[in-house]
Amino acid sequence: MLMGKVVGTVVSTHKDEGMTGFKLLVVQNLQLDMKLSSSYVIACDAVGAGIGDVVIVVQGSSARLTEQTRNKPVDAAIICIVDSVEVGGQLIYEKAKEAITT
Repeated sequence: MLMGKVVGTVVSTHKDEGMTGFKLLVVQNLQLDMKLSSSYVIACDAVGAGIGDVVIVVQGSSARLTEQTRNKPVDAAIICIVDSVEVGGQLIYEKAKEAITT
């Protein structure tokens, strides 16, 4: 699993019929200190995420285990929207506080 921030969307009018109805999002990976890294992944959204959300992405065979992605040609799926992150007893991210500051 990796943690990232949704930074964009992908629109495709021509795709495999197994991908019909999927929202594709661009997720930029986050480092543990919540700074954006230089790597990205395109992921199918299984939970209703949107631009600016911090999310958890699974890849490979795990990406095909959600109800929406089962037996679909998916290699990365967003499986949750992060509410908070705590490391070593210190809160390093809280969605509610981020919403107030942006």
